[in-house]
Amino acid sequence: MTPTLVRQHLPRAGAVPRVDPRARARDWSEIQERMLVPLYEAVYARLDVGPATRLLGLGCGSGLALLMAVSRGAAVTGVDTSAERLDLARERLLPDGRDARPGTADTRIVCGSPADAARADAPAYTVVTAFEPIGCRAGDAEGLGELLADAVPLAGRGAAVVLAGWGPPERCATASVLRVAAKLAEPLRGAGAWRPTDRDDLERVAARAGLRPDGSGRVACPFGYADVDSAVRGLESTGLFDPAVAATDQVQVDKELAEALHPHQRRDGTVWMPNVFRYLVARVP
Repeated sequence: MTPTLVRQHLPRAGAVPRVDPRARARDWSEIQERMLVPLYEAVYARLDVGPATRLLGLGCGSGLALLMAVSRGAAVTGVDTSAERLDLARERLLPDGRDARPGTADTRIVCGSPADAARADAPAYTVVTAFEPIGCRAGDAEGLGELLADAVPLAGRGAAVVLAGWGPPERCATASVLRVAAKLAEPLRGAGAWRPTDRDDLERVAARAGLRPDGSGRVACPFGYADVDSAVRGLESTGLFDPAVAATDQVQVDKELAEALHPHQRRDGTVWMPNVFRYLVARVP
């Protein structure tokens, strides 16, 4: 669920979350990223992603969604601003350490904005994905709108643009756990604070970007972990708890997050939280 389940935003000017970005990126790659695989699979199947697809992945993170598109034959470009996550994406997709495969444009990893991925000689993208789910954090819709402003001009007419969001709180067991982040970060408030999901979030973002809605869907993406420690590390890797860490400290956040997870712990020690995510397919006019 780049950034993500959402991109990390600083809670206030000058405040630096007291976290290790490399450790968080590794936890995202090894624990949390796979939770959204059902979403990736559903979207790729619906759009028939394959050898004829040129895909631009916004907030591509450590590259699992890109890898799945490549396995279907697609040419992919991944864009993100997290150097730590992009290092892991390169390990997966470009093991020689370069930002593109020599002599081919099939796979590219770009650090920066979508505009940095523009190439004068490249064909237009046929699919643009923004798989980082919005709808649980203040300012995330605006951030996605800024990404789309740069990305949509790179897509061809009729290209599919896929936006993703959290489902209704009553369908997402993780929502109760995310409220812990909101409570602990209360002194800082503002951008980055947790908020209830609005069912029209995705449509509003698409409308502001000048896109034409062309269907939507819901996908079950349960969050399952081997134990509470893995769940804490996985959830914190999303960046959703960074404002809470900045407002309090890592020990307190770990403790309260673990306590919030206990209702979701099974007798064998595993943690299981059913969730529903929503995606919107929009078209470039």
